[in-house]
Amino acid sequence: MSSRAFRVLVWMSAAVCLGLLAAAPASAQIYAIRDENGVLTLSDKPLGEGAQTYAVHGAASTVRATVGAGTGVRGSQWDDVIDHHSREQGVRADLVRAVIQVESAFNPRARSNKGAMGLMQLMPGTARDLGVRNAYDPLENIRGGVTYLRALLDQFNGNEELALAAYNAGAGKVIKYGGTVPPYRETRDYVSRIQGKAGTNLGARSVIYRITELVDGEEVIRYSNQRPPRGTTYEIVSRRRSVE
Repeated sequence: MSSRAFRVLVWMSAAVCLGLLAAAPASAQIYAIRDENGVLTLSDKPLGEGAQTYAVHGAASTVRATVGAGTGVRGSQWDDVIDHHSREQGVRADLVRAVIQVESAFNPRARSNKGAMGLMQLMPGTARDLGVRNAYDPLENIRGGVTYLRALLDQFNGNEELALAAYNAGAGKVIKYGGTVPPYRETRDYVSRIQGKAGTNLGARSVIYRITELVDGEEVIRYSNQRPPRGTTYEIVSRRRSVE
């Protein structure tokens, strides 16, 4: 949205509020904040630092407008799908939601200038490797994205920070810099934003098991944080501390 269009929207919204609150003192200030999902919030209380100030025509008060950094992750219509695939792959659902929010702001039609597609912004080659036929289908995109995130967690021994860095910059770049977050501002900001929304994997110890089962004569891989029953084929793919 252009700065002019945003000012017009804020002015209109503020005008409505001022009309409804005609008895309020003329010196009252109206604050506006837009989060990463595009939701505009108006309040007579300050909504954060770094705000810009716009004059409201015909009123002594001002409107302060800013784009909020946001904390936490909003729910979405795909929560059940996210929860299902997160359980299947042994990935924190909050982490998946945070990735989606930062990658696409929950827009299933999002496309980057590099060609990344859908909710979890899958690149064409990655989508093909994951068997995702339509990356703009939320069900396919989430399945593929969570599977890919699981593979990166496995590659970097359950380290969420490195897996997120690899999701953004590529696993090769993480390896190139000795198994650390690459020194790219975009990647470091990306990791920080997601961890700020999902929390870091610090807290109660958990173990992720990679379980191999035979289903109709074919090997099926699934992940669980519950120890498999005796006789089950499995391996421990990570021991980590995580916030539940």
